[in-house]
Amino acid sequence: MRKFLFLFFAGLFLTQAQVNEQTTAKNHENKPKLVVGIVVDQMRYDYLTRFYSKYGEGGFKRIMNDGFNMKNAHYNYIPTYTAVGHTSIYAGTTPTNHGIISNSWYDKYAKEGIYCVDDSNYNTVGTNSDEGKKSPHRLQTTTVTDQVHLGQNNNGKVISVAIKDRSAILPGGHTANGAFWFDGGDQGKWVTSTFYMDKLPSWVAKYNTSGDVDKLMSKPWETYYPIETYTESIADDNPYERKFKGEEKPTFPHDVPNLRKTNKNYSLIKAIPAGNTMTKNFAEAAILGENLGKSEFVDFLAVSFSSTDYVGHQFGVDSKEIEDTYIRLDKDLEEFFNFLDKEVGKGNYTLFLTADHAAVQVPSYLNSLKIPGGYFDDEVFANYVNDITENYFGSREIVENISNFQIFLNAEEVRELKLNKAYVQQVIADEIINFKGVYKSVTAQALQSSSFDYGILDLLQKGYNQKFSGDILFVPTPATISYPKHGSTHGSGYSYDTHVPMIFYGVGINQGTSMNYYPIIDIAPTISTLIGVEYPNGNTGQPISEVLE
Repeated sequence: MRKFLFLFFAGLFLTQAQVNEQTTAKNHENKPKLVVGIVVDQMRYDYLTRFYSKYGEGGFKRIMNDGFNMKNAHYNYIPTYTAVGHTSIYAGTTPTNHGIISNSWYDKYAKEGIYCVDDSNYNTVGTNSDEGKKSPHRLQTTTVTDQVHLGQNNNGKVISVAIKDRSAILPGGHTANGAFWFDGGDQGKWVTSTFYMDKLPSWVAKYNTSGDVDKLMSKPWETYYPIETYTESIADDNPYERKFKGEEKPTFPHDVPNLRKTNKNYSLIKAIPAGNTMTKNFAEAAILGENLGKSEFVDFLAVSFSSTDYVGHQFGVDSKEIEDTYIRLDKDLEEFFNFLDKEVGKGNYTLFLTADHAAVQVPSYLNSLKIPGGYFDDEVFANYVNDITENYFGSREIVENISNFQIFLNAEEVRELKLNKAYVQQVIADEIINFKGVYKSVTAQALQSSSFDYGILDLLQKGYNQKFSGDILFVPTPATISYPKHGSTHGSGYSYDTHVPMIFYGVGINQGTSMNYYPIIDIAPTISTLIGVEYPNGNTGQPISEVLE
């Protein structure tokens, strides 16, 4: 009997060991050789649905139908800007923790405006301009790309590419093997910083001398399909768009070769769909040049398509130009996915596609439809705030800076007047709510001492950083922007700015869709779980279990 029981339990343990071995093998099978993070700058979720009939089968539709499509993904903080979005995707947390509170912001310690990735300690590699004086030094946490290195004993490669410097630098984290961005003007070359290296890799130098950029700018920008078929967008000739310099009207065709000289030469490619094609070509060169996806370790390629943002800002979210840009991006993605199939292998890579923010429809266009919206007058508002401080405290020097819908107090002036800082904050917050265009206002004191669990103030709190943010934060009314009256912008916590695509595709990813709410910060822990590394060190997101096999 004892012998029987011994054999029985031994069989159980053997079976469990076999199960564990099979599970380990399965997890290993589901680990990609290459992760590709794709961020489409300023992509609203509804671009997937609005232009769906215009897309081919191999681009957006391929990953939507064969991957996992999150239909209700949102940014869970304010402000929704490029640098903040890219950082939050890769850091798995909000500005409260990672410290990137805008693209540019007022530094209350240095008493000056700063740009998120500027760093005079480093120099440009690739041209003789100052475009490479950059680094991720203002990023306070690690990213999933950092964890790729930390979790593999500094093995595996991380390469990040984008036209915009901030869109390349911040996703790459602190340990990227290379981050590359485009230096326009009369340069027309991809560059990097001495933070990463002292000399361009041979594949970058080869691309810079290939003539690809000039080739892409050699033809006018015309619609891919006949313009009369673009029924998803408003009339081409409308009063809501901004022209290129040298154009009489903001309409097709856009004569790119002749517009170069009046639109900063190579910088023009940023604002046309060819900029996305250039980025795709450069990303493919990076995969080949760095042998990504070929080693025993997991590699990571971060790619941001920036031209969509430039087009949206200039022409607006309802323009023919936006529709054509996404039709052409769909073709670029199809080519890129086919390239990954061939060079990395269908079963060897995983990708996600999302956006760093969405965008508002042009308020003047909304007004034409009798929908509320408007324009915030920064100068009038600044005078209004100074009137408040003069009336209450007898000084127009109490406010030091107003930017990014934040008010920074002059701490020295407050002390000299022997005022209570919290009281000054509250007075200003209470009074500015009466200004036309201000919808919500809150003090730093309230954000530090209270917890908001839902609504706009919750988003504002998640975007507030005690060390770097202002003393009073405020929110404009819906569809009210601080921007010219032509083109679109973003930055708010309203759905038109927060609702973005979130699609996972490839090895280890389930096929399906979800209408459950997910914040964008869930991407990093989901990818970390997939590849078996620790979450970024400031992470507040959760892995999405229904995405993973």
